Amino acid sequence: MQDIRAIVVLTGAGISAESGIATFRGPGGLWEGHRVEDVCTPEALTHDPELVHRFYDARRAALARVEPNPAHRALARLDAEWDGELLIVTQNVDDLHERAGARRLLHMHGELQSALCSACDVRTRWLGAMPPWAVCPACGAAALRPDIVFFGEMPYGMDTIERALGSADLFVSIGTSGAVYPAAGFVQGARHAGARTLELNLERSAGSAFFDETRLGAAGTLVPEWVEAILAG
Repeated sequence: MQDIRAIVVLTGAGISAESGIATFRGPGGLWEGHRVEDVCTPEALTHDPELVHRFYDARRAALARVEPNPAHRALARLDAEWDGELLIVTQNVDDLHERAGARRLLHMHGELQSALCSACDVRTRWLGAMPPWAVCPACGAAALRPDIVFFGEMPYGMDTIERALGSADLFVSIGTSGAVYPAAGFVQGARHAGARTLELNLERSAGSAFFDETRLGAAGTLVPEWVEAILAG
């Protein structure tokens, strides 16, 4: 593995599921009881802001009841000890990567503990409930919303992600369904740029055919094993 210097890691809901955060699909998923259109689109925020804010208030409050798991901690160890290039891109809006200690991290779908002002685009750290029409501390407009990338909106940091994929020697996808674009297309971009590709997942994703290797199992087991091996060289 001595020829690997630049790594891009993509994490999805599967890595946080082991900490007790529900995934968005399947029985018991976060969307159960709500249509996606009712809680995760710009139109929903306009039509029923109270419902949208209650939904994300509940998700934010739930973070206090969960902790990073061995997969989060292993990636934080990789961040601390890997002396090459590293970018951890997460589709998750929780703060478990940060609480484990990861720093070279990009939240492409936003963060639960952040408020975005629709008037001035300033972000404010936000830990409690966020009532509709909360006032922005930067500009004074009653225009705060959850700093979440809704369906139909552009994910954050795409230029940074595409540059990293273009220079990566290794792309690793952890706990993702492979069904949501643009993240589902990252493996193809990495392969096109010449990177090796590895999938760590409970089951094969929709994009498994694009990976050089797929390892199936719990992230809390697979990720620490992979990090140990990559750091050992």
